[in-house]
Amino acid sequence: MNFEQIKKDIPARLMQIAERICAAGGRCYLVGGFVRDAILGRSSRDFDVEVYDIEQETLLKILRDFGKPNLVGKAFGVVHLMTRGLELDFSFPRTESKVGEGHRGFLVQTHLHLSFQEAARRRDFTVNAMGLSLPNLELSDPYSGKEDLEKKILRHVSDAFAEDSLRVLRGVQFASRFSLTLAPETAALCRGLSLADLSSERIFEEFKKWLLKPGRPSLGLKAFREMNLERFFPEIRGLGSENSDEKLGELLDRISEKLPRLSDLMQQEILAFTALLSGAENGQAVTAFLSRITNEVQLLKKSPILFAFIPQMISSAENPEENFNAEFLRRASVKLGGLNLAHLYLQSSPLLSDVKSQEASQIFEERARALGVFENAPEPLLRGSDLIQMGLKPGRLFGEIIKEEFELQLQGKIQTAEEAKEFAVKKIGTKN
Repeated sequence: MNFEQIKKDIPARLMQIAERICAAGGRCYLVGGFVRDAILGRSSRDFDVEVYDIEQETLLKILRDFGKPNLVGKAFGVVHLMTRGLELDFSFPRTESKVGEGHRGFLVQTHLHLSFQEAARRRDFTVNAMGLSLPNLELSDPYSGKEDLEKKILRHVSDAFAEDSLRVLRGVQFASRFSLTLAPETAALCRGLSLADLSSERIFEEFKKWLLKPGRPSLGLKAFREMNLERFFPEIRGLGSENSDEKLGELLDRISEKLPRLSDLMQQEILAFTALLSGAENGQAVTAFLSRITNEVQLLKKSPILFAFIPQMISSAENPEENFNAEFLRRASVKLGGLNLAHLYLQSSPLLSDVKSQEASQIFEERARALGVFENAPEPLLRGSDLIQMGLKPGRLFGEIIKEEFELQLQGKIQTAEEAKEFAVKKIGTKN
C-alpha cells in the first residue's frame, strides 16, 4: 500500500474528526471501498467510517463542530455529514440476523464494543472486510482480504453471506470491476441461493454495475456461469452457432472499452444490454429479460430493435462495399434512430475477423456520415406545412403523400426539398 498517496487522498477534516473521536475514547476505521481501492492503487472518494467505543450522542457532538450531521439511519446507527463540500458517512459496528424475506428482513443491532473482526464478519467479501484505522493508518484485515485481492480471488467472509441474496449479483459485478475470480467455495455457496426475494430495481442496479462500470465484463460472465445464474436468466446465452461464452465475453469486454465514447447513459445501457443478450433466441427473449428487471421505456423499446438488426449487419459486413449501400444505411438509420450504436457493435463483434471488422466498420461509418444518417435518422424532406401551402387540407391523402415521398427518399430517388415538393405537386395534380 502506498501510504503517502493514501494520506493525500484522506481529507484533512476527516483526520481532524478522527483525532477528536480518539481523544474521546473511541476508535474509527475507514472501511469498504476506500481500503480495497487503496490496495489496488486507486484513489477513492468513498469515505465510510466505522466508529467504536463511544456513544452516538458523543459522536454527534463531535460532528456538530464540523457541520450539520444527519442521522439518516437511526436504527442502523448511520450518520451523514456534509462538511465544506465533503461527504462523510459514519456508522457503528453492528450485527445482522435474517428474520424475514427480502433485503429488509434483517434484525440489525449496533454493538459499540465489538472487535473489528466481529463487525467485519457481516460483510460480503473478504476484499470488502478490511479497515484502515484513523488517524494512524494501520490496516486491520482479519479475513485476509489483502491477500485475496493480490491473488485476484473473490471469497465470501462467512456463512452469513447467504442471508442476503443480492450478494450473489454483487459477486458478478465485483468480478468484472476488479478482475477477480470466484473462490470455488464461494461459487458453490452461490449455486445454492435463490434470487426470488430480490426486487427488479436491485437486480437492475447490479447488472448496470457489471456492464457499465469500467472493468472486464467477461470475468463477470465467468462468475455468472460458475454461480449457475442462468437458472434465473436463461436469456443470457453464448454467442454464435457454437453458443460460445468466450466470444460473448470478448464482445462484452470490447463494448466496455467503447462505452466512454457515448456521453448519454441511456445509449450506454442500450448498447451494453444488447451485447449481453446477443445470444438470445429472439427479440421476444430480449424483451422478456429486460421487462423483468426494468421499466425504462427507451431501453425496452430500442434494445430489441438493435438486437434484431445485428444479424443483418454482421452478414452484410462480409461484403461491405456492396451491402452497405445508401439505401441500406438510410433504412437502418430510420429503424435505429441513428447508426452510432450499430457501428460500435460492428467494431466489437468477435464474429468477424479483425481485418474484416475494421474494413466493414470504416465503410459503414464513412458512408453513413456522408449521407448524414450516422448520428440521427433521416427525416422526410416533405413536411405537412409544405402540403398546406400547396392548398391541400390535412387528411388521409396528406399522410399518403408524405409516406410515399419518404419511401422514394430512402431509395435515393428524391434527394432535395425541391424534388420533394415537385413530387407532391404532381401527386396532388393527379388526385384532383
